[in-house]
Amino acid sequence: MDERSRALRLKLVRILEQCRRGHIGAALSLIEITRVLFDEILRYDPANPLWEDRDRFVLSKGHGCLALYLMLADKGFFPEEELFTACSFGSRLGGHPEYGLPGVEAATGALGHGLSIGIGMALAAQIDRKPYRVFVAVGDGESQEGSIWEAAMSAGKHRLDNLTVLVDRNHMQCYGPTEEIQDLEPLADKWTSFGFEVRECDGHDVDVLRTELSSVPFRPGKPGVLICHTLKGMGFSSTVNNPDWHHKSHISDEDISQMVRDLESM
Repeated sequence: MDERSRALRLKLVRILEQCRRGHIGAALSLIEITRVLFDEILRYDPANPLWEDRDRFVLSKGHGCLALYLMLADKGFFPEEELFTACSFGSRLGGHPEYGLPGVEAATGALGHGLSIGIGMALAAQIDRKPYRVFVAVGDGESQEGSIWEAAMSAGKHRLDNLTVLVDRNHMQCYGPTEEIQDLEPLADKWTSFGFEVRECDGHDVDVLRTELSSVPFRPGKPGVLICHTLKGMGFSSTVNNPDWHHKSHISDEDISQMVRDLESM
């Protein structure tokens, strides 16, 4: 983990110190993915968040929104101090992202919807002959939803090579390991059978993510999927691969202190 990834996690800890709740594990597995997208891949303008030719990023696994909020504030979509109101009454930064917050392309609370929204955006770009690309991050627990595969079938049919799906493959969902709850394998073969060009990578390796995402579309005439192998709760001894940290409604002072100690020891 490099200095930027540590700094982003430290900022997340400071947010948790204020709000004391949230979907922590789901955000921590996403940090490198969202970081690379916003640092190096996506085309956008924070001063004009509805710029017509911007690339679109849809966080279908909306409960991982703390990772998205970190990057939107980092890039100037809203003031950084607003981060520390997350998950608080009256805040624009709710427990799931809501359309209306600058930089958020879709409200994604119920799982399984974001890919369909992204496909609509990608189809619109093709019909209107627009250059923008669409990236959709989905969870592996979310991929147990039938709506994901209905959407995938449509993307393959329409040959949406301006669409890239990023699967946060952390092997863990709310109640435990995905393979105990509903086995997804062979996951890559499933996406291939739906007409996608499939690649896989370490979802915490910034250099590899950069290389893969810089080469979209992976194959002309085909939608792409990048299966990102990650660790849920990546970065802290108390959270990594611990389903208890899927969501926390009360984070203690000791939890915060342990997280800080973990970062200082890296």
